[in-house]
Amino acid sequence: MDFTALPKGDFTLANVTVPACLIGQEGDLLRTDLGVKDGMIAAPGAIAVDMKGAMVFPAFVDMHTHLDKGHIWGRAPNPDGSFMGALETVGADRAANWSAEDVRRRMEFSLRCAHAHGTRAIRTHLDSSPPQYSISFPIFRELQADWAGRIELQAANLIHSGLGGLDGPLPEIAAEVGKTRGGVLGLVTNPSDDLADVLRDFFSLAEKHGVPTDFHVDETMDASVETLRTIAEVVIETGFQGGVVVGHCCSLSVQDEARAMDTLDLVAKAGIDVVSLPMCNLYLQDRTPEGTVRTPRRRGVTLVHEMRARGIRVSFSSDNTRDPFYAYGDMDMIEVMREATRIGHLDHSRADWVTSFLTDPAATCGFDAPSLEVGAPADLVICRARSWTELFARPQADRIVLREGRQIDRTLPDYSELDDLMESA
Repeated sequence: MDFTALPKGDFTLANVTVPACLIGQEGDLLRTDLGVKDGMIAAPGAIAVDMKGAMVFPAFVDMHTHLDKGHIWGRAPNPDGSFMGALETVGADRAANWSAEDVRRRMEFSLRCAHAHGTRAIRTHLDSSPPQYSISFPIFRELQADWAGRIELQAANLIHSGLGGLDGPLPEIAAEVGKTRGGVLGLVTNPSDDLADVLRDFFSLAEKHGVPTDFHVDETMDASVETLRTIAEVVIETGFQGGVVVGHCCSLSVQDEARAMDTLDLVAKAGIDVVSLPMCNLYLQDRTPEGTVRTPRRRGVTLVHEMRARGIRVSFSSDNTRDPFYAYGDMDMIEVMREATRIGHLDHSRADWVTSFLTDPAATCGFDAPSLEVGAPADLVICRARSWTELFARPQADRIVLREGRQIDRTLPDYSELDDLMESA
């Protein structure tokens, strides 16, 4: 069989390998048959194609990305690979270059990559320091309409807690979020004496506009930084029920064990979900000052095993793509799954980690749940690999992506399409 070509119309994917947890069964991987009829998953019956054990997944959910930053590396590389280098470089590039046309073209490029790789839903953060939110959110809404039926999109504003009070730009930004379908109120939490007050105001705005919340939290190797704890305490205090997700949470990995576990108990009690971004954290964390030669020791991955053990919903996501916060990446959730497995030692652990790239982020964001059950859309990613070790050993560049049962063109956009944006900077 030509692995990259399937029949048109209805057919049965015979002899495929699927994660047992995605079809409601116990165990790790199972062999089964999946029917495709009228664009939906159906009982086997139509033309059978022997897939020789190929692995099948529902299309993926990428719940923490930065489409507006994507692909600026060519004109704005990180000078030293550090977090501060990324922050300052992006800030300068945003002020100089982030017109509506620039943002649209780079976001569209990333969406084309994600679609080709097999992603069906994305939440992106949008830099929202004034006046950028008034440029990026309208562009996002246009793309949201343009991509309907291919990728479901949500957007969260990105602003630092120093601007998060009611006397700053946040109320106006919250109104912009509130009128955006799938809008999410976002905040980067920095340690400060008034953080709890800022969070109370922040949650009140989220309630006013009826939107969930999404935080960038403790993206540092400084063990004294524990804004995650403050978020959990304020959620418990206020009883906020609108939905809270926190990303990064790197400082947990270097905190005193008892303190970190106590914080996680609060997170579980507060009902907070977590998204881990291991590729970006690996790139930025424990960088040494320029001119110093030292191998990184502490890599920033948060305590995902301890979280899952407490019933905390954990997801993994792409984060940044070819920008100063992460020089690499291609909006490919199989790459994210492969690297998260290696970095976080998800192997030799529980058999259902695959849900952290599919159903868990969908549940956190409120996207339709990816499924391999009969009656679900036949939005599938099919890989030649027959086992986890085969899947993660190669990039699966020859995978098949089906949307509504039809094979899509997986041609990736060429980087040269953005050359003029890099040259104009």
